[in-house]
Amino acid sequence: MNHSVLFVCLGNICRSPTAEGVFRKLVEEAHPDNQLIIDSAGTTGYHAGEHADSRAISAAKNRGYDLSKILSRQVRESDFHEFDFIIAMDRENYRNLKHLAVQTGNECYIDKIRLFLTYSQQAAYQEVPDPYYGGAKGFDLVIDLIEDASHGLIKQLSVK
Repeated sequence: MNHSVLFVCLGNICRSPTAEGVFRKLVEEAHPDNQLIIDSAGTTGYHAGEHADSRAISAAKNRGYDLSKILSRQVRESDFHEFDFIIAMDRENYRNLKHLAVQTGNECYIDKIRLFLTYSQQAAYQEVPDPYYGGAKGFDLVIDLIEDASHGLIKQLSVK
């Protein structure tokens, strides 16, 4: 696998760093010799330079994923050039990414932007819900959804 994937949520402290950490581990397990570039970012820069939310780190650690080295950053114009897949956690960030692509003159890359749960096998959710204002169960649900969609995305990338 020789691709690059950027996971995007609003602040890059809950969902997208969780997706980065989970996806990275699942790819390494499935394809130890992979050449995949995996990163995450937020459509806003509110938390730039911060670690992931402590609840996300804890929930991920309980499931065997390490988010401790991931630092938040905002989506950059260069991301549209550098990444093959730009994966939004929800429709709001999907729209924000499309708007940003147009605004920065990168509208030719709009087809790289995808909604993450389109790779999922489950049908109950179409978006990864933001767990920030909820309890611990919200972070566990996020991991469940991300694991499921990650398997689908890995399968898609392996076929190409």
